[in-house]
Amino acid sequence: MKALVLGATGGMGSAIVYELLERGVEITAFARNLEKLNRMFKNHPVRLVQGDVFNQEQLSHTVRNADIVFHSINLPYQEWEDKQPILMSNIIDAVKKTGTKLVIVDNIYAYGRNPGTLVTETIRKDPHTKKGKIRLKLNSMAKDSGVSMLIAHFPDFYGPRAENTLLDYTFQAIMKDKKAQFVGDQTVPREYIYTPDGAKAVCELAMQDRFEGGHWNIPGTSTITGKEIIELVKELTGYEKRVSTVSKNMIRLLGLFDPGMKEMVEMFHLNEDPVVLDGRKYEIEIGPIPRTPYKEGFRKTLGSMNQ
Repeated sequence: MKALVLGATGGMGSAIVYELLERGVEITAFARNLEKLNRMFKNHPVRLVQGDVFNQEQLSHTVRNADIVFHSINLPYQEWEDKQPILMSNIIDAVKKTGTKLVIVDNIYAYGRNPGTLVTETIRKDPHTKKGKIRLKLNSMAKDSGVSMLIAHFPDFYGPRAENTLLDYTFQAIMKDKKAQFVGDQTVPREYIYTPDGAKAVCELAMQDRFEGGHWNIPGTSTITGKEIIELVKELTGYEKRVSTVSKNMIRLLGLFDPGMKEMVEMFHLNEDPVVLDGRKYEIEIGPIPRTPYKEGFRKTLGSMNQ
């Protein structure tokens, strides 16, 4: 089997590459940054392609060599409205030409507000945010295209190489022994997924040929509060400083000067009233969801940051 991983240097993309290596799959890792590709995979039997997914000819040429394409590309929030539909259209067109199967790494934005219960795949998607509506549109584009595909929904990431995430923001400061901040109310239980766990789960879906166009929820280990996270990380690192809270108003103020921060404001509801995924469909049809205990996942994540 041959797999192409788009966005291979990202947190989930790189975890998928390493999981596929464990499974003996022939892999092409595709990303814009050749230096990062080499740094991550040069000592592994991975074909490296520096490329641009907005170059339709280059993308189609690369897809021709794959049986499965994993779409794990992320874009800055401020580029979503203009570029996400073009990106999805390019990928769909490329896989449609060859009949290649498509795995889409997605988040929870399309589910909308917390319905008060664990969120199943069958719940009506009713996003109230601009970015949630964009994600729903992308899902519809893929489902309506007729390509053989599956969509995997994940909560917030953490793990080796999972940069630019909420927990990475906190962990980076702690590892440098600087004043750290936690984004959102530290008393609210939230869900996070260790990227190697997510990669195992989504690769198992792909290997079992579950490309019927359905949605699959892949939840994290459990819910955990910010206070509990900070306690575990302090225990692992010896960090002694107080960790302060980043509020919505602070993000809003920063947004006056930073377009990326401005785009974060509308998704802040996930820090205040989180959506938590129900993984029973996966467990019934596939088996146990990989669930690394948070302390162990944090230990490995922090260790990778040291390296």
